[in-house]
Amino acid sequence: MNSFSSLMGSQTLLPIIQADTVEQGVNIAKAMHAAGINLVEVVLRTPASLDVIKQIKLELPQLLVGAGTILNAEILKDALKAGSDFIITPASSTELLTELKNCQVPVLPGVSTSGDILLAAEFGYSELKLFPASLSGGAPFLKAMGSVFKDIKFCPTGGINVDNKHDYLSLNNVFAVGGTWIAPKQWVESGSWDLITSACENALT
Repeated sequence: MNSFSSLMGSQTLLPIIQADTVEQGVNIAKAMHAAGINLVEVVLRTPASLDVIKQIKLELPQLLVGAGTILNAEILKDALKAGSDFIITPASSTELLTELKNCQVPVLPGVSTSGDILLAAEFGYSELKLFPASLSGGAPFLKAMGSVFKDIKFCPTGGINVDNKHDYLSLNNVFAVGGTWIAPKQWVESGSWDLITSACENALT
């Protein structure tokens, strides 16, 4: 099975889509794809989220679409049924990691402490999401973890923005950063899709 970073390829931005309607979600995805984005995460935080994944995959079949905010076996099953190309969790537990063990698509488990990292490593994961990054020690924490967990790579999300993304990406153990700053709620509500495209283009540089 491919690793999550291999799906990302050279893309160092994990753009996060949070949409209240299917139409919003598809338009966000189209705006991101126009900037050269090949992979997006749809967080399952609204009732429309699963349908957003299905519709993006129908209208943009060349785009890899994964599900975030996976917390338990039931949500995992729904996300996979919707056609998710990968799975991302906000946190880790023994029960959740056990459920994910047989997942047939790449998984990026969420961690926030050194104990979480060790637990995920014990389950065989070498690529993890630090969340919420800014409240979990940020770049200094990841730099410190690099000397302890030498084989673990991270994709931090939460509190990442245009001003601090390079603090993370300059670290040897960070392969990408994730965030919603490239598609803030006010742009989505006003239909400012060109601003999302521009923000994604800037984030990729």
